[in-house]
Amino acid sequence: MALNLPQKIGALTTITPGDQVGTAKRRPSIAPMSTANMRCGLRTSGETEALTPPLSPCRSPIRTGLEVACQALTTDLTVETSPDVQEQKHLLEVPKGEGVPVYVMLPLDTVKPDGSLNRKKAMYVSLMGLKNAGVKGVMVDVWWGLVEKDAPTAYNWNGYTELMEMAKQVGLKVQAVMSFHQCGGNVGDSVTIPLPRWAVEEMEKDPDLCYSDQWGRRNYEYVSLGCDTLPVLKGRSPVQCYADFMRAFRDQFASYLGNTIIEIQVGMGPAGELRYPSYPELNGTWKFPGIGAFQCYDKYMRSSLQAAALETGKPEWGHSGPTDAGGYNNWPEDTAFFRKEGGGWNGQYGEFFLSWYSQMLLDHGERIVSAASSLFSNRPGVKISVKVAGIHWHYGTRSHAAELTAGYYNTRSRDGYLPIARMLARHGAVFNFTCLEMRDCEQPADACCRPEALVKQVASAAKEAGVKLAGENALPRYDETAHEQVLNGATSGDADDKMVAFTYLRLNPELFKYENWKKFVAFVEQMRKGKAQSREVVEREAELFVQATSPFVQEAGVALMSA
Repeated sequence: MALNLPQKIGALTTITPGDQVGTAKRRPSIAPMSTANMRCGLRTSGETEALTPPLSPCRSPIRTGLEVACQALTTDLTVETSPDVQEQKHLLEVPKGEGVPVYVMLPLDTVKPDGSLNRKKAMYVSLMGLKNAGVKGVMVDVWWGLVEKDAPTAYNWNGYTELMEMAKQVGLKVQAVMSFHQCGGNVGDSVTIPLPRWAVEEMEKDPDLCYSDQWGRRNYEYVSLGCDTLPVLKGRSPVQCYADFMRAFRDQFASYLGNTIIEIQVGMGPAGELRYPSYPELNGTWKFPGIGAFQCYDKYMRSSLQAAALETGKPEWGHSGPTDAGGYNNWPEDTAFFRKEGGGWNGQYGEFFLSWYSQMLLDHGERIVSAASSLFSNRPGVKISVKVAGIHWHYGTRSHAAELTAGYYNTRSRDGYLPIARMLARHGAVFNFTCLEMRDCEQPADACCRPEALVKQVASAAKEAGVKLAGENALPRYDETAHEQVLNGATSGDADDKMVAFTYLRLNPELFKYENWKKFVAFVEQMRKGKAQSREVVEREAELFVQATSPFVQEAGVALMSA
């Protein structure tokens, strides 16, 4: 029988008033685990098995499945636990509730450049910590630039295979992101992982394979959607490359699909989001809250624009994108195109251009999600999702300039998210949206930021289209204000309005700091229960649980920092 948070605390220990954590009393109903039950499969030279003592003396005599995870810090091991430990882990499973399951994003460099799993010991300890806190699973980027980096169709899944097996043994589900973009150059990118070298070579030979702005600046984050169906990558089209990659992933991890791997999030642009790279941070090109710039100046995009203009009977409209839309760091009123009174965005040419620009993005999304759906549709228990960016700055203006340059034709008089939702609904995909943690009052008022209104608009579009909605936080947050904002957005309304999942950004040492961890455990429990229990009650239960697991959590934080 699965246990809730108070029962999990009881299964671990009974803390009586006045007791210190270090003197917590063991419940007599839980027998101490024997030394034999605390063995992990450790391979050493000349030996088949050896004991792995804790890294440091625990301040609590509590001995549960958590302690096994602590041992992982001391040596390289293959994670194997005895039946008794598996039974202890079962006691800590979180029951199915009426709320929203929480997942946690893993570090961007979870897999190393050589294709092996990074920080194995720290990863195992961290996964155990998340599992015991009630987290449903984890999200991991499966980087195209790592798996297929050496040659076309030469895939190295070694590190990801290790991770999936580890998640399976711990009992966590996995959201696997097919990351066809470069890591580096976006908000929160702490490492650099370029596209596969052979793809970059083709982009260097033909720079028009890159997204380009009106000043000739090329962007190597993602292959331009203008050449989606052209055989420009060693004889294959970009969409073919993405489909082949997903097919190889499906075949490699067939035994994990539906039981451990329960979601395939399909990357469709920079940062894995369905958008143009209109606000690149690399080299200081863009700074918040600039409006960004249109990315339609490579020859393939221009060719499509010219064809669309001819079809409309206005060939002069096909020469280029708007020339009066300002630069990356302008504001709407700085430009003739985006200003509220008489702006070109609201004229005939503006409507033509923005319709074409946004439709190109929609068509790109349709091609890739269609390929993903056909590959995974016969896998029970696996859903497809697509991530859309939460561009909340200048949302309060008439033109919504920052959204327009990113490819979302959303203005004060036009819903740009409903077409996206309908496209995803046709394929049964989940609409994943960011910035759930943000409040309007936290943002610069002069930039007309409206994250709360934006989230409501997207939720409304998803409901109208009949597509399931999931969410993420855009920036790392550990405070109760952000948690409360997410809780309100994810669990409000009736059962049909609730999000199907929330993914927390991101696993790092900061999360395992005592106060942050205590708040996070309470947040996960509140998300599971919705608003059925007061925050004060949940926080008191979380305090006891965190005290009981404090030694383990400390070890997890130390492991991540030292790694």
